[in-house]
Amino acid sequence: MRAHRGRASLGPVRGRVRRPVRARWRPLGRLVQAAGQGDVVSRHELLSVRGRSVAWLFPLILLVGIAAGDITTGAFEIISWTVLVPGIAAAICGVWGTAVFAVLAIGVYIMADTVWRHRDETGLPGLVLVVLGGAIAVVAAAFRVGGERRMLHMRDIADTTRRTVLRPLPVGFGGLDHAAVYLSADSEARVGGDFYDIQPGPHGTRVLVGDVQGKGLGAVETAAALLGTFREAAYHEPDLATVAERLEIRMVRHREHTAGLGRSDGDRFATAVLIGFSPGLPDAVEAVVFGHDPPLAVGPGGVRALPVVGGLPLGMADLSPGRPGAAPPVHRLRLAAEETLLLVTDGVTEARDPVGAFYRPADDIGRAVAADARNAAPARLVSLVRDGTLRHCRGRVADDTTVFAVRRTPGREEPADG
Repeated sequence: MRAHRGRASLGPVRGRVRRPVRARWRPLGRLVQAAGQGDVVSRHELLSVRGRSVAWLFPLILLVGIAAGDITTGAFEIISWTVLVPGIAAAICGVWGTAVFAVLAIGVYIMADTVWRHRDETGLPGLVLVVLGGAIAVVAAAFRVGGERRMLHMRDIADTTRRTVLRPLPVGFGGLDHAAVYLSADSEARVGGDFYDIQPGPHGTRVLVGDVQGKGLGAVETAAALLGTFREAAYHEPDLATVAERLEIRMVRHREHTAGLGRSDGDRFATAVLIGFSPGLPDAVEAVVFGHDPPLAVGPGGVRALPVVGGLPLGMADLSPGRPGAAPPVHRLRLAAEETLLLVTDGVTEARDPVGAFYRPADDIGRAVAADARNAAPARLVSLVRDGTLRHCRGRVADDTTVFAVRRTPGREEPADG
């Protein structure tokens, strides 16, 4: 389930959000995921003050400086440098702004040639150079602006895909306090093969966190298929085991479909954890583990691993030695009201430091909770694990990474729709 190695790209933390540990990692607020996740800061945002663009200042200062230098300096001619002004404008201004500076550059050159006439070197050759440079700069600006518009359009498409796969979750959704963060192994990616969701219904609230094997659009497509099935089955099915079976069937059907299309990802599988919060079990949860790392329970008393025996990943039930084709068993696990369930994908557990040692989030969590019991809250917990993971791997994650934390919200009823 590895993606190519790259600089981490920060997605959102849901719930009460803290600023990321480094300013260059981009928060996406409460949109989704993550993915959030993060937004590319546009050129206009970088070159703006109080929402107004100041990009025009740079070529203007350059033009004034060239003119002043040419008038006051007798060492050598610099008025021909005005050809640089529209070139600079083409890189940071719009098409019309670049055209204005091209005209200004020509005007300043003509003034130098006809008004203050202190140089013999000015003349038609220099004027042709400035005119030609201005025309090229306008064309270059047009190409640049067109490319930026296409990029923004593709980003909007990616954001729509992200919101479809990893939809924003309301605060307290399904009677649960939740938080999530997504780290992309690809700095340009906005969504990957990791997925999570919460689905309230008449039989309780169900949670799904997982990781599709592989990367690319095929992994995103698989995640979308599994989430679509989860949202329907988790709402309608009273038995969590039936929800698990529906997910397994959907994975097999999706794999058969992609194989029938002749695609190379026809043998894809997914690991996942399915959790059920039932109103009749206030001090326990039900869990099904599909080849995934079991969740951790984090509370004021510390961190403990839940005693769950994981089954095979989704799409591999036919390899089960005991009951071929059957989903893993449902486990009932004790969970105190103040405890938070922490679920992570292998981007966390397989994060390595420069000497190759794996990250152990339970150690950091244990120390943080011992110092302050409030660190067991979902929003703080996912921030803690995110920061610890990035510190451990020096900001270079080898796989898409999801950190998801959830616990019951005291005194709130679980809604039956969503």
